[in-house]
Amino acid sequence: MTTVASAPSAAGTVRVPYADLIRFTTEVFAAHRLPPERAREAAEALCYGDAAGMDSHGLANLGRLYLPLLAEGRADPLAEPVVLADRGAAVLVDAAGALGLWQAGAAMELAAERAERYGIGLVSVRRATHLGCAGHHAARVTGRGMIGLLASNCGRQRIARPPGGAVALLGTNPWSVAAPAGELPPYVLDMSTTAVPTGRVRAAERAGRSIPPGWLAGPDGEPVTDPGAFDRGEAHLLWLGAGAGGEFKGFGLGLMVEVLAALLPGAGLGPEPEALEGDGRPSGRDDDIGVFALAIAPATLRDSRQVALDARTLFGTVLDCPPAEGSSGPVAYPGWHEARRTAEARRDGVPLAAPLLAELAGIAAESGVRPVAVVATGTEGGR
Repeated sequence: MTTVASAPSAAGTVRVPYADLIRFTTEVFAAHRLPPERAREAAEALCYGDAAGMDSHGLANLGRLYLPLLAEGRADPLAEPVVLADRGAAVLVDAAGALGLWQAGAAMELAAERAERYGIGLVSVRRATHLGCAGHHAARVTGRGMIGLLASNCGRQRIARPPGGAVALLGTNPWSVAAPAGELPPYVLDMSTTAVPTGRVRAAERAGRSIPPGWLAGPDGEPVTDPGAFDRGEAHLLWLGAGAGGEFKGFGLGLMVEVLAALLPGAGLGPEPEALEGDGRPSGRDDDIGVFALAIAPATLRDSRQVALDARTLFGTVLDCPPAEGSSGPVAYPGWHEARRTAEARRDGVPLAAPLLAELAGIAAESGVRPVAVVATGTEGGR
């Protein structure tokens, strides 16, 4: 069992007790008419981003994304998803505009239930809304000894251009795969198919940081390191692999997600004829998002104990790989660092930027709930 050492808080951050952060976020969602169980599930999905170190998908989006979705009626807190087709191992669901932070988890749970019966369970969803960290939802099934896959398109929101194209056709189209690793933290791959998600660009802008070449490019194709250029329409988001001649890999993966998450359930497509009228900047809205939720139960194919032993061997060997000379840290697999940070956050508090804490205090007042408590203030160091 790995012992998690406390990391110092970054300058200008505060640590908030994990349980109180969940309490606060649950109460805010409940104040916006989500039923208690849904509010709690949505809170856990959203707070996971901050606890795991992916703050671009954390509470910074509460007032910027999720509460506006609810206020504008683009997400329905009381929506009742409807099963449109049920073939046993495969289910088609109309999410009816339910909040994706809750609904994506419900889709994975349904997929896991079907996998217990059939060895595999597919839940294909249309009319969904933004779901936060895909990895949080995919990893829900690892406790059952299952492999989870979750992908989502961005509905009809177009953010990225195809290589060589002049207009945006696809969203960031995230993709996640999660698998149990014995007593080790689960393997959780959570990635956008673009170089980075837009949340990371905007997080850098809020923090006043420049971004590295390879995230954005200007109209002339030259790298742009000012994150604010994206929302000003002066730069476009690049694909995974861009700059090294591999942009067709990222673009191809983005199209793969569009096929699995949107074409399959009949959700809103990014590449529709109206997209061709764009001017190169992002266009459309992320309504009618499609979700692909797949659970696989290896124990239906071979002995579950041997599967667990093999998983321990697979991921344990990765951790045992000696680091290269000059390496700054141990060799790890996707999900290992996130599990370490989450354990630390549960123990010592979730690190939040001081300006974000002020935003949350405002949301607390507007929602009529008690603001979050503070454990400690960071003055130096980094996570």
